Amino acid sequence: MNRKDSQNLRFTSWPSSKKPTHSILSPYTLPYFKAMESQNPQTSENLDSNPTSPSPANLVHKVKSNLVFQSKWAELNGAMGDLGTYIPIVLALTLAKDLNLGTTLIFTGVYNMVTGVIYGVPMPVQPMKSIAAVAISDGLDFNIPEIMAAGICTGAILLVLGATGLMQLVYKLIPLSVVRGIQLSQGLAFAMTAVKYIRKVQDFSKSKSKEHRHWVGLDGLILAIVCACFIIVINGAGEERNERETGNVDDEERNMRSKRIKKTMANIPSAFIVFLLGVVLAFIRKPAVVKDIKFGPSPMEIVQFTSHAWKQGFIKGTIPQLPLSILNSVIAVCKLSSDLFPGKEFSATSVSITVGLMNLVGCWFGAMPCCHGAGGLAGQYKFGGRSGGCVAILGAAKMALGLVLGTSLVRILDWFPVGILGVLLLFAGLELAMTCRDMNSKGECFVMLICTAVSLVGSSAALGFVCGMVVHVLLKLRNYSSRDQSACTVFINGTP
Repeated sequence: MNRKDSQNLRFTSWPSSKKPTHSILSPYTLPYFKAMESQNPQTSENLDSNPTSPSPANLVHKVKSNLVFQSKWAELNGAMGDLGTYIPIVLALTLAKDLNLGTTLIFTGVYNMVTGVIYGVPMPVQPMKSIAAVAISDGLDFNIPEIMAAGICTGAILLVLGATGLMQLVYKLIPLSVVRGIQLSQGLAFAMTAVKYIRKVQDFSKSKSKEHRHWVGLDGLILAIVCACFIIVINGAGEERNERETGNVDDEERNMRSKRIKKTMANIPSAFIVFLLGVVLAFIRKPAVVKDIKFGPSPMEIVQFTSHAWKQGFIKGTIPQLPLSILNSVIAVCKLSSDLFPGKEFSATSVSITVGLMNLVGCWFGAMPCCHGAGGLAGQYKFGGRSGGCVAILGAAKMALGLVLGTSLVRILDWFPVGILGVLLLFAGLELAMTCRDMNSKGECFVMLICTAVSLVGSSAALGFVCGMVVHVLLKLRNYSSRDQSACTVFINGTP
């Protein structure tokens, strides 16, 4: 080997799949290969280990990589993006049905941390909305046993669908335009609910809006508007993934300056500041709430079920909740995660199984039935959540509050400014709705808007899904018939 060849080898990196063994290395190449390994020990370690093998070292490495913070303040800020949905529902059930808030906080905290470790993205944990709506509006016939029975039945069905692979099959068969319609309807529903929170005083225990909110006050319209403007100034309309590069030197300098400003502003935890302001205002609005706080976890008991509770829970809770869980908690979440986090696509099987296991464990002890949700994922992404560490922080905070304050925390949340929750929910809904921008053809937009309109007006994601699928099939049949007619015309015109 001449000197020229040996010099070229200094800048040669071996592909991981073609790494030569030491037995075939010549005495000239061996020193350079060892030098390369010493300069990049991480590459050497990756070459020597199989990333797919289930060894403890690889599992620990995966957990660390899933929980690593891309930005401490951004991840903390992103953890607040889900609270606009979580707090109102949990607070309403605690006030109306005496839900054990301490137990719910502990279990949902554990769920948050486990999902953060498994998925490595800010996978949300939200209450099941349809079951909560039935519980609040149904009076005395749907109480804690019925709520938990509905959650267990829903979880069991989702677990079976995931374990048998049927959920993955459904995910592959549903067209993208229908999924976008579900996401758009859910996002707009969140946004409209958020505006209702901001404009009117809410009675969460009865799930009703009351009189218009005053302009001035510790929970007034001006406070909500100022918080919304603050978030817009800091976060803007959201992160643009494809930015145009310009060749002009002045434009490049201007772009670099603009990027530095945006990076500095992105480090400001806007949602966390707004939420912290709400906590402070809650104590200012009701200083005597400090006397109602009792330290220590709430007593945890196994829920006692009757045959009537199982029957009512399945009919009134599971049946309306199941389509929403399949479409929004599994299908829409899988699609949204692949859109927001390219390279981290999760199977509908795994998401369905985690939702099922959460409810088959926690509901027996009185924890609110939970699921994942596309709105929560969009909200946490909007405010900066990019890793599993985002929801792990939130889960640790929930566990700490559940163990230290227990159910007495409801006294503080009851005085939390609802207008601020509306602001957080508004941006989560808008972020979810904006994921539907990739519908390019008129046919796809048509199906998406049909699905959205029916879901919003009919207040049923299942009804919107059915209508969207029917319209999609009809358009496909129309296109096929048009192609057959044109082919026949060409054949007839071409024959003598």
